[in-house]
Amino acid sequence: MKHIVKIITLLVAISAVWIGLLEMSVVPRSQTWLLPIYFIVSLGCYGLLMVGIGLMHFPTCPQEAVLLQQEYGVT
Repeated sequence: MKHIVKIITLLVAISAVWIGLLEMSVVPRSQTWLLPIYFIVSLGCYGLLMVGIGLMHFPTCPQEAVLLQQEYGVT
């Protein structure tokens, strides 16, 4: 339940910033409408980065490998 609250809070904050930028005209309107797309693309890049880092630091467990080999009868 805590994660959903964090996600909703983040989405509300991002929406508030986006609407604020639209209303204040700090950023040109043609670029402001692209902000959600930029956010989705950057979120995807972040997700791929985290998966890559997780794979690079994937722990090896020799004890577990031995247990699995014993369980399936592989020598």
